[in-house]
Amino acid sequence: MIIYNVTINIDEDAHDEWLAWMKQEHIPQMLATKKFIKALMSKVLVEEEMGGVTYSVQYTAKSRADLEAYYKEDAILLRSKSAPFEGKFVAFRTELEIVSEQA
Repeated sequence: MIIYNVTINIDEDAHDEWLAWMKQEHIPQMLATKKFIKALMSKVLVEEEMGGVTYSVQYTAKSRADLEAYYKEDAILLRSKSAPFEGKFVAFRTELEIVSEQA
């Protein structure tokens, strides 16, 4: 399995609206692509020098092919929907391969 991790730092003045949008619209739309089987959103507890609030959203894909299909078929459209928050956040994306999972 592959984890597509998106780390976002959002300005405090846009935080509440952005968080509602993420939980009610963006994450459900990501899952609706059927490229991901689950999503986990976490708040980063370390305060950033730049201010704002930081989150990590981890989308789990069954395969690299599913993630590539997301990039090819859905990424541009779904990323464009963050336009109302333009200039109020920074994001970086990381791809992770699950090597071992224990409970």
